[in-house]
Amino acid sequence: MNTAAEGRHPADYIELDQFLKLAQVVSSGGEAKRLIQSGVVLVNGTAETRRGRKLRAGDSVMVHGEEFVIASDDEAGDSDAENPQ
Repeated sequence: MNTAAEGRHPADYIELDQFLKLAQVVSSGGEAKRLIQSGVVLVNGTAETRRGRKLRAGDSVMVHGEEFVIASDDEAGDSDAENPQ
């Protein structure tokens, strides 16, 4: 399961298509749109086809068998301190 860096965003939410680009699951908005509309992206265990779906801290995104958990800015900072790159 991936956490923290993938979920970092200055607002209290991030839209699903933007998150997929940030997490490097896709390389473009068009690719994100096609992936989401195909129905293979799960948000909190439910298939999500809206690319503008707002994700908040604690939400989980599952795609291609990989789970990402959206972290708050505070959690993201803590994780970076524990796992320097």
